[in-house]
Amino acid sequence: MTTATDNFERLRAVGLSEKYSTSRHPLGFYLNVAFSANYTVPETFTLPLKDYVYRAVETLINQHPILSAIPLDEDTKDPYWVRLPEIDLSQPISFQKAAQTLSLDENDGELQSILEAQHGIGFTAPSPFWRLLILTEDDEARRFTAVFVYHHALGDGTSGKTFHRSFLQALRGAVSLQPDEAKQVVPSPKTPLLPNLEAVHPLPISIRYLLRIAFKEWVYSKPDPKLWAGGQFQVPLKTNIRFLVLTAAQTSAFVKVCREHNTTLTCALYTAIARSIFAHVPEKFTRVTGSIPITQRPWLPDTITEDSMGVYVQELGESFSRKAVTGKTFPWSEAQRVRKSVKKEVALESKNTSVGLFKYVKDYRKDLCESKIGKERGSTFEVSSLGVVKAENADDSSIPQMGRVIFTQCASVTGAALGFSVITGPDGCLTLGISWQQNVVDDDIVQSVIDTLKKELHQISG
Repeated sequence: MTTATDNFERLRAVGLSEKYSTSRHPLGFYLNVAFSANYTVPETFTLPLKDYVYRAVETLINQHPILSAIPLDEDTKDPYWVRLPEIDLSQPISFQKAAQTLSLDENDGELQSILEAQHGIGFTAPSPFWRLLILTEDDEARRFTAVFVYHHALGDGTSGKTFHRSFLQALRGAVSLQPDEAKQVVPSPKTPLLPNLEAVHPLPISIRYLLRIAFKEWVYSKPDPKLWAGGQFQVPLKTNIRFLVLTAAQTSAFVKVCREHNTTLTCALYTAIARSIFAHVPEKFTRVTGSIPITQRPWLPDTITEDSMGVYVQELGESFSRKAVTGKTFPWSEAQRVRKSVKKEVALESKNTSVGLFKYVKDYRKDLCESKIGKERGSTFEVSSLGVVKAENADDSSIPQMGRVIFTQCASVTGAALGFSVITGPDGCLTLGISWQQNVVDDDIVQSVIDTLKKELHQISG
């Protein structure tokens, strides 16, 4: 039986890191990543907003070949990428009017609800494996929020940041667009996909590291009764979303005080989250564990840059004891310890990483997903921190501008109990997109953790 995808150009095999996402997606274990950003366009943009969005996205499709590629055979051991012959932009791009002004802060219940819905919707061939939702706020559509939602195999967190930077540049480049010039149906570029991670880095694994992992996995794998990590691995997946936002002044002060204490914003935030969790879980739990995704781009070949869309990320795990982080004053020594661990991990340049172990996995679906259901979770929280989205000429009102940015992820059935996705937009405001799976952590506990974390961050930032 022939299908619509049979004649699509076959590109390359799905990479080992990419395959982790193509395995989880059809199972409903992890569906997508989202980046939401406020935009304003000047009065000189007199055509319908759709024209400018279509032209900008056409530019991005030509810049980033992964946007016109989709993975096939996700539910097999050998998925592969194919190229869509063309993209009808009316399929992945939608426009709707927001009921109110979207503030992209903790009071923005409308965007929160939209993202909770979006994080529950996957992708189906032969449609693109990304969506762009344009939420307008007035009849002239001078101000809008662009929500970019994408399959995690298309890109890591940095890729979402890249999309919005490229989108802003493309909007600015569309200033001279003429009526009826924007295309609805865009032919796909012939550009090859960027190489997968293992094609550009050997990801070496030492015997000592391999034996240590094997011992923990198969010899001594009993759950730690003192570790709090939410409920067991379970289905179905329903993602809940909340936001936490610092003002630009608070963000600047937070960065300054972190530097004064010889650590970074990410490491201090990581520590503050652990401290906030301990405040709301029973005292019998004396340990929490977390992970920090780390971009591999700085030590990859020049073909892979900060402007590349793809999956080039590893993660670092760290634990905290209740005693170490729950004193009366903020435990800067713990934030410094985490920073040392991050620097040590970065210095290894992807030697002995968990992504390097993917080559030893025979069946992703069984070994990394289905076999875990009903077992105890081993990770309390993840902090995915992407730094700052910078925009040139940010004070020029005669060109399109980007404002606040919020980064969110769907919850992961086999991942951490709580996810904290962190970014600072061109408006200078640090934002946290917090996600968790329904029934894995009680909603009231999550809200209490967020309230405590907010108070802690306000105290630190003065």
